[in-house]
Amino acid sequence: MKIAILSRNRRLYSTRRLVEACTERGHEVRVLDTLKCYMELNSSEPVVWYKGERLEGFDAIIPRIGASITPYGLAVIRQFEMLGTYSLTESVALGRSRDKLRALQLLSRKNVGMPISSFAHDVHNTKELIKLVGGAPVVVKLLEGTQGRGVVLAETAKAAESVIDAFRELKADFLVQEFIKEAGGADVRCLVIGKKVVAAMQRTAASGEFRSNLHRGGTAELTRLTPAERATAVKAAQIMGLNVAGVDILRSSRGPLVMEVNSSPGLEGIETASKKNVAAEIVKFIEENAGPNKNKTRGTG
Repeated sequence: MKIAILSRNRRLYSTRRLVEACTERGHEVRVLDTLKCYMELNSSEPVVWYKGERLEGFDAIIPRIGASITPYGLAVIRQFEMLGTYSLTESVALGRSRDKLRALQLLSRKNVGMPISSFAHDVHNTKELIKLVGGAPVVVKLLEGTQGRGVVLAETAKAAESVIDAFRELKADFLVQEFIKEAGGADVRCLVIGKKVVAAMQRTAASGEFRSNLHRGGTAELTRLTPAERATAVKAAQIMGLNVAGVDILRSSRGPLVMEVNSSPGLEGIETASKKNVAAEIVKFIEENAGPNKNKTRGTG
């Protein structure tokens, strides 16, 4: 197969591992800088160009789209989809997962367990947002935040009001969520491919920190999932429409709660903790499912 990886940096661990997995399995692979792709729109056929070259003949693309370039990345994926090229992560699924509020709405509609959340554009009484999630302590999250940035734990109602008012002054969109104390500063990352969890790790926050992100100094270790956790992770990925997803789950007294569904999960932490070749599993999935015009949405939305 001829496979393209859309990535801004070929030296990133995840991109390197995917290149290695494609090569080891006998595929022709090429890394394309997403922002250097450009598109020709005409009434006869869509075209993707790259540094003056017309891109043709790719059987599949693996989008590794960073949050900061989501709108342009979506446009590039849609262009490939309109060409009939199979996309491991479809544009509609990526768009859903990157819109944190939309993702929570979809999950709640399908009765997936998650922390109680509140959201508003203009609330005259900030106390109402805090009350809706059960009171302090609460977690306040910027909708545009990634890797733990823009996430604040407010331990008292007064502190929560101050954070919310500050975000509102900045005209930033944010969520207020209940704080799951029994999680103990840890969460579980489930790597879902297709309809199964292929690897999982527990991430634990560094001392004095409540965010478990590895970028924030958190540590990762192998963990055993319960059947409920496996089912929740797979269901969350399918609701988003993602073939590959990193589903972050909190272990709570009322069962597994989905915190986030990541459409471009990093591979370094999960491969190191689980000792599994996740990159090869991703390529196997493409081999089994890729084909002309096999995207569910075909670039239509």
